[in-house]
Amino acid sequence: MAARSSAGDAALSRAAAQWLLWDKNPKTSAIVKQLVAEGNAGVLQKYFGSRMEFGTAGLRAAMGAGISHMNDLTIIQTTQGFCRYLEKNFSDLKKRGVVIGFDARAHPSSGGSSKRFARLAANTFISQGVPVYLFSDITPTPFVPYTVTHLKLCAGIMVTASHNPKQDNGYKVYWENGAQIISPHDKGISEAIEENQEPWPQAWDDKLDSSLLLHDPYATISKDYFKDIQKHCFHRNINKETKLKFVHTSVHGVGHKFVQLAFKAFDLCPPFAVLEQKDPDPEFPTVKYPNPEEGKGVLTLSFALAEKDGAKIILANDPDADRLAVAEKQEGGEWKVFSGNELGALLGWWIFTCWKNQNQNACAIKDVYMLSSTVSSKILRAIALKEGFHFEETLTGFKWMGNRAKQLMDQGKAVLFAFEEAIGYMCCPAVLDKDGVSAAVITAEMASFLATRNLSLSQQLKAVYDEYGFHITKASYFICHDPKIIEQLFENLRNYDGKNTYPKFCGRFKISGIRDLTTGYDSSQPDRKAILPTSKSSQMITFTFANGGVATMRTSGTEPKIKYYSELCAPPGNSDVEQLKKELDELINALEKQFFQPEKNNLQRKTE
Repeated sequence: MAARSSAGDAALSRAAAQWLLWDKNPKTSAIVKQLVAEGNAGVLQKYFGSRMEFGTAGLRAAMGAGISHMNDLTIIQTTQGFCRYLEKNFSDLKKRGVVIGFDARAHPSSGGSSKRFARLAANTFISQGVPVYLFSDITPTPFVPYTVTHLKLCAGIMVTASHNPKQDNGYKVYWENGAQIISPHDKGISEAIEENQEPWPQAWDDKLDSSLLLHDPYATISKDYFKDIQKHCFHRNINKETKLKFVHTSVHGVGHKFVQLAFKAFDLCPPFAVLEQKDPDPEFPTVKYPNPEEGKGVLTLSFALAEKDGAKIILANDPDADRLAVAEKQEGGEWKVFSGNELGALLGWWIFTCWKNQNQNACAIKDVYMLSSTVSSKILRAIALKEGFHFEETLTGFKWMGNRAKQLMDQGKAVLFAFEEAIGYMCCPAVLDKDGVSAAVITAEMASFLATRNLSLSQQLKAVYDEYGFHITKASYFICHDPKIIEQLFENLRNYDGKNTYPKFCGRFKISGIRDLTTGYDSSQPDRKAILPTSKSSQMITFTFANGGVATMRTSGTEPKIKYYSELCAPPGNSDVEQLKKELDELINALEKQFFQPEKNNLQRKTE
């Protein structure tokens, strides 16, 4: 054992020595020098034990020193690998170039910030003769995929960690089609990073501002983006006259200015901004987590401002403005925060209604599509069945929806809308990713229109469910830090009553179908093979129940969680909501007790 640990220590020492040769950031190199001097093997192991993994979501990790963190050197290495990979894939890379955007994150103790990382990445490309469109100021994440397709570039990079805790940062990558990368690009880029770790000669010389290859797309993209989303403004006269008031929070992120401009583009009065959260602040001082998906805790200041100014509706973006949460004041004075699925139902209904009013030709509908991820509500499927357009589900994450939307659009189809339950919405095909700016202004127009019919968003949601069938959803998760337990839990489900047998019941609920996207099994297909892509590296099983229920259990790619998503879909006409909720609760209790076995597996429940 001692020999192995001393060999391990020697490897760490070599990694740290190599780091000190290459790292020219005085703060991170000072941190490593001190650890080496102290012989602090535990912390060195944390910093140098393993490199951040480059996956389909790019990189996401805490800022700090070493190969496991986001810092100047790992950004240079990542970009060198990405640059080489792009050179291999695009013969015209030096003609077309790439776009780079960044949010407002910063980490003073390691000297890292999104802006600095973006400049280092730009410098890497320019040193190889590749033109770079580097935004001169912070922008929402959706601006990067928009710029890729708008300017016909080869790729895009957004430096952001979205709604992660303040110490984190990320490096999100888009392909030439304007969608996030999917396999095999992640593996190809990852290998190229491994092969290009030594900083190139000009890696640390920031001569960007004097380079003819550097372009700032900020002004033109701002102008063109708002012009493009205006195509989705259908009730300008109502917008001009509405008495409805809105509150908007950007949760210390980048969204404030852009949502104000979007309202202006739709002729809506600008929303009241939550002053304490309006300006970017990498410390996120007013919230525990800068994630509006967490619900009421993040919206406390918004509620107070709305009460003071008489606003009925709250719109909240996450810090990089690609997601949107919405809350509405109810008749009784309390606030309802819509779930991602509920807002997905409303936006899907609204966008289809607007499309139908513009397209009287009955044949056009055969080319219309809407998408949602497999763990999101099936409400769009119900609307599609009744209205005659196409609905497709994809794997979890906008990378899948964005790529599929592009394929359909290339075939001449109209993709009107895509959403995922994690409050992500693609309302305009000009951005093939979730976009919290366009979603905010389109929600505001929908609410303003409904107000002229004396309807609230909540009332309209009920009307959607009355017409297309109630879809009651509930999602939660368990925390588990032991990968072995997680694997065993899923293996038990695959060998439930003997080898290769899945459960037939969950409590009293009969299971009518099983899809396992880890192994590629799908009981509903004639050949028992799943249609959606499978991945052995993540766990995901979906159970369909005879009562119209669906439940998916899956692992998270970025957190030590086992998540579940459940839904009860009732046919139109079944309006006993309380009974449906009771039935779903009973199904979830059986799922937790029988399939998760939290006590036996020592799982921690999600705490509110």
